[in-house]
Amino acid sequence: MKINVDPSKAEVAKRFSEYLEEEINKSTIFHVALSGGSTPKGVFDYMSENAKGTDWSKVHLYWGDERCVAPSDSESNYKMTVDHLLSKITIPKENIHRVFGEAEPESEAVRYAKVLDDNLPKELSLPQFDLVILGMGDDGHTASIFPHEIGLWDSTANCEVAIHPDSGQRRITVTGKIINNAKTVAFLVTGESKAEKVKTIIEKEAGHEAYPASLVAPTSDNLIWFLDADAAAGII
Repeated sequence: MKINVDPSKAEVAKRFSEYLEEEINKSTIFHVALSGGSTPKGVFDYMSENAKGTDWSKVHLYWGDERCVAPSDSESNYKMTVDHLLSKITIPKENIHRVFGEAEPESEAVRYAKVLDDNLPKELSLPQFDLVILGMGDDGHTASIFPHEIGLWDSTANCEVAIHPDSGQRRITVTGKIINNAKTVAFLVTGESKAEKVKTIIEKEAGHEAYPASLVAPTSDNLIWFLDADAAAGII
């Protein structure tokens, strides 16, 4: 595990953007699972302005989770990516593998699982991302696997339908076997509201197993945390 701590959310976005650009530029083809949230939004803004030399034609974009809403909906992770990155760069349409949030959820989970099977290289007989980008909620959830449905992590399927514990909103999420099979997994976590869970999970304190984010343990051993000072307050 590697831990990076920067003073602010903006600095986290800058550091991660530079890391991602370097990883893309040294690859022949790069498969990445994107995350939603305010920190990735900052990454997309930074990259659209500063990663001018990036060859996006060798990048394939996927989503680690998506809300079951239309792609034009303000809650769509895909729409956020379009607004803050895709509308500002040149990337082949066939390299964008979105989750159909507007589709019937159970059928879409099956379809997207096949998208991963058909497009990603295999390692240990499973689809393998070069990079999975994850956030973490105040409740310790990651992707769209929440504590009340932590059993979804161990699903034999590539993707599952998850339910938000408060709103009841359905979401499509990749499962633990896909996340942990990635070459690299990167957590982007900012804000003081995350500090308690960050400390509990990283230091493996009592009860950490109840949080889905604590189950992220890539077989490659390449796990990187990108934190701001507020989120890292308990470990620095």
